[in-house]
Amino acid sequence: MTIFPLVATRSLLQVACFFVQSAVVYAAGFDDRIKNNSLAISPNETIAVVSYSDEPTVLVYDLKSGKVQSKLEGFLTPRNIVFALDGARFYISDSGTGRITIFDSASLKPTGDLAAGPGAFGTAISTDGSKLYVNNQAASTVTVFDLKANKAESVITGFAQPRQGVRVGPDGKQLYVTNFLGDNIMIVDTSTNKIIGEISGFDKIRAISITADGKKLYAANSGSNSIAIVDLETKKIVGAVKVGEDPYGAALTPDGRFVYSGNLKGNSLSVIDTATATVVTTVTGLDEPRQAIAF
Repeated sequence: MTIFPLVATRSLLQVACFFVQSAVVYAAGFDDRIKNNSLAISPNETIAVVSYSDEPTVLVYDLKSGKVQSKLEGFLTPRNIVFALDGARFYISDSGTGRITIFDSASLKPTGDLAAGPGAFGTAISTDGSKLYVNNQAASTVTVFDLKANKAESVITGFAQPRQGVRVGPDGKQLYVTNFLGDNIMIVDTSTNKIIGEISGFDKIRAISITADGKKLYAANSGSNSIAIVDLETKKIVGAVKVGEDPYGAALTPDGRFVYSGNLKGNSLSVIDTATATVVTTVTGLDEPRQAIAF
């Protein structure tokens, strides 16, 4: 099976071999000095939802036609997009408004909001789909939302500017949160919502991905132009792969065979073979790709 990645760049969504240019850049709101983009694909692979933090409009693409299906308005600095496990809804965080807006996937209409506070950034869904974890880079917290009740059930403290990087382990027992300020990863026990561990030694850490067996973690280091390989049993960095300049992405393919890294300043996409820990392909001609890579 051939796996095609979708890569959202600064002003360009690239899907396989066609390109759609977004031409207008708007003034951003709260914490507009921090730039990021986000891309999420519906579980049934019919739509892609794409944002860039400088633009208050979030675009929805029809993946069959490759054309814009809808433009979602009313944002200041949209940060992250994640679908519910059943695909019926998707959630868009906005650090400017401090809200997580809930959209119906069929109608593309907003159905509610979750109040996360200014600085709401990265988001992740629990493995059973019942909880939403929201990084808050301004408050240095992670808020846990009960998605059945649509309300916050816990606010976890002890972080240092957590931004985009947040992932739930494959068994659902641990939450991995990157600290931009501390250049480390904090591990949270999801049953108690307490920090239980730390992984350090990164250099301007960006995106992270975890293998399906829960044994390895891959982390982009934009300071050292590398993807770090972490042994999650020992919580130690056991290797690093040199990639393009200023890597932000670290997206594992569904089969776990490759890691894709969007290299911001290199305007490229590095493809790492996980078996050999080497770059096997470099895709060029992109426009400031960051973390927004989906399969």
